[in-house]
Amino acid sequence: MHDEETPTGQLEGSSGQAAVAQMPQDNVTIAEADLANPVASLSQDEKKRILRERARKLALKTEDRDAEEKYLSVIEFALSHERYALEMQYIREVYPLKGLTRIPCTPSFVLGILNVRGQIMSVTDMREFFDLPKKEMTNLSRVLIVKSHTMELGILADEVLGERKIPLREVHSGLVSGNLREDFVRGVTKDQLIVLDAQGLLSERALVVHQEAGD
Repeated sequence: MHDEETPTGQLEGSSGQAAVAQMPQDNVTIAEADLANPVASLSQDEKKRILRERARKLALKTEDRDAEEKYLSVIEFALSHERYALEMQYIREVYPLKGLTRIPCTPSFVLGILNVRGQIMSVTDMREFFDLPKKEMTNLSRVLIVKSHTMELGILADEVLGERKIPLREVHSGLVSGNLREDFVRGVTKDQLIVLDAQGLLSERALVVHQEAGD
């Protein structure tokens, strides 16, 4: 009898152990599910708080990337059917082309002088200076007053197109073609915007001489 009961007892014991062993497995499965989706057990307010925090961190990362990226703030203008730009830090103001006085016996690129609120300002026609095709002046023509610590100069623009920010990495040097002098060009963008070197223009001896002559 004992020989027959022993297997039965062992089977019952095995079955009991199996049942006991299964319970921790079920508990582990539930715990793993909670870990895999911890938000599921949160209240709506807590979920909203977590989402707001994630959005804030994402915005900070975007701002950090923008801060690391270097830009040129420029004013874009048209000249001889092409687009040019000058850095905003060198632009004092944009002035209407009104009251221009021609000056005899001056180079062809000296368009004349303007009285800008009591200050006599010479105006340079960059089309002549760069030997570019000419275009008739219209009511859209403007004078960009470019400044440095030692000099101010008016530059003719056929039309002012507006302000923009250009990633510095997109301004490529060595792409100048035609009659433009490379020492007056900072670079060219992929959309063919020619960024002029304002400091180079303001340091040009010929322009400085004629600025003094205009005074």
